Amino acid sequence: MFAKDKKSTQQWVELIAHSELPAITSTAQLLDKFSNDDKSSLPKLSKAILHDQALSSCLLKIANGIQHLGVNKVTTVSRATVVLGIQSVKNICLTAKLVDSLLASKSLDIHVYNELTQSMANSFYAGMLAKMMVPAYSDELQEEVYLAAMLYRIGETAFWSIGGEDASKLAAQDHLTPKAFNEYCQANIGTTFNDLSKGLALTWHLSDILVKALDQPQNRTDEVRIIYFADQLSSIIASPGDDEESFNELLAEISKIMNISVRQLKARIEHTREISCKLLSSYGAEVLSERIKTLPSGKMFSSNLASHQKNHVVTKEKELLNAFMQLTQLVNSSHDFNEYLQLALVDISKVFAFERSSFLMLVDNKSAVKSRFVVDAQGNKDPFKVKINLTLSDNVLAKVIKAKQPALVNDMKHEHWRDLITAEVANFMNNGAMAIAPIKISGKVIGVICGQFLEQDSEIASEDYRQFCALIEHLNMCLTMVMMK
Repeated sequence: MFAKDKKSTQQWVELIAHSELPAITSTAQLLDKFSNDDKSSLPKLSKAILHDQALSSCLLKIANGIQHLGVNKVTTVSRATVVLGIQSVKNICLTAKLVDSLLASKSLDIHVYNELTQSMANSFYAGMLAKMMVPAYSDELQEEVYLAAMLYRIGETAFWSIGGEDASKLAAQDHLTPKAFNEYCQANIGTTFNDLSKGLALTWHLSDILVKALDQPQNRTDEVRIIYFADQLSSIIASPGDDEESFNELLAEISKIMNISVRQLKARIEHTREISCKLLSSYGAEVLSERIKTLPSGKMFSSNLASHQKNHVVTKEKELLNAFMQLTQLVNSSHDFNEYLQLALVDISKVFAFERSSFLMLVDNKSAVKSRFVVDAQGNKDPFKVKINLTLSDNVLAKVIKAKQPALVNDMKHEHWRDLITAEVANFMNNGAMAIAPIKISGKVIGVICGQFLEQDSEIASEDYRQFCALIEHLNMCLTMVMMK
């Protein structure tokens, strides 16, 4: 679908709102029915929430989490709505449904999942920071500013959550500048994240302040400036970069709006971070807490600047080490074998610059292998498909699987390999070179990973092959550990 079958912004909005995230749409429509008149709407809203056990539980957790000394424990939804106020309750319900729906996304590419969770964490923190910036506002306006800042990048977050080939390809463009990234999005998927946010905000009848902030970025009312500042602050805290001067200017602007010193502002930001992490626990989203970091220090900016000035290039050895570390870290957070295989393929493409890296899975009662995951030289999903028979005649893939040992084929016409290169394998290799390693779980082979150069007379260096085998062995160890948990 990429590029040649681009959707319009409205088509993307309809897909996200009605096909991919219908629970958010129905919740937004439900909440839109209740006005902000507490007296008339609170009982009806309480009754509506009671039908959703997860929302009721979340509401009670939050209501009790913010209680002051001398206030009894909140045990009913109706009492929680009175304590919190209707605007706060509506925001809690929408936030809870957003978190639940977005984190429910299945089988996401590991890099897309990272983009999704970081975007969610940044957005939630931006909402909390925006609310922190307006302590003198009415409760209703504080809640409206919170919601607007939290949903400022809803188009981006929602897009990552739907996954698929489009999301994988966009996730690989994280090296682009914001302007270049928007141009890439427009050219390849037919819209931008900002346009998606505007479309979703209108579809879900969200805050007027949010629509204004998205549709009129040049508007400089205090509310719009606060939303923009909160979004920028959250993003910089997550990824400091090397521009400490701009960060200090942002803190100065915010402290000016709040009429406090920068030192006081930093203390309030840290307090807001602690509250945010506690709230995320109430929403059942502890996975996002670790992505909300403390304020960056001057040393962080200096370190990033030094790296930038040196035009540092990551060596193959560092890429390889990073690949080992990522697989090891994944053992503590995922039981999904697909994540390990996809991560390994992307890392293999980066480390060894293979033109194509594939996981071929045993199928048809182990009589064939079939492509399950394939990535190109950039680590993007490759539509290439192949199925190779293992039983009609001896071939190199069958030999690797039977012996449970890797193989390196730099010249498929060499006397050592020529009798093991069937027509199917020859077509797969395209006269290039191929490293093959078995994927094993507790010693049982489930398929092979192949790293390939497709140019004729290309060759895989023996050291690269050795490192490739070591990485696959580590992958096998991680898969076995996960199976045993």
